[in-house]
Amino acid sequence: MPVLEECYARGIAFVPFFPLGSAFAQDNPVLGNPHLVRNAQRLGHTRAQIALAWLLSLRPNVLLIPGTSSVQHLEENLAVADIELDQQARDELTAAA
Repeated sequence: MPVLEECYARGIAFVPFFPLGSAFAQDNPVLGNPHLVRNAQRLGHTRAQIALAWLLSLRPNVLLIPGTSSVQHLEENLAVADIELDQQARDELTAAA
């Protein structure tokens, strides 16, 4: 994650493109990641919420624009701000990235 680290060092916001993967892909490599699926089930949140929470946990300069197609998804995305991942989830997701 050299680009993220360089942005952080320079005080620049980092905005990941397609943070949840493409909604147009048949087999979404982000939301289908086995580590993500396992941690979402274990922690009782959606896969999208865990993915977004992990991204936000990387550095304080990460800004997300996940996009949404419904009010329900918007509410789920907003709830991510209150999710704190445990060390196990952070370690597994970072190793899988």
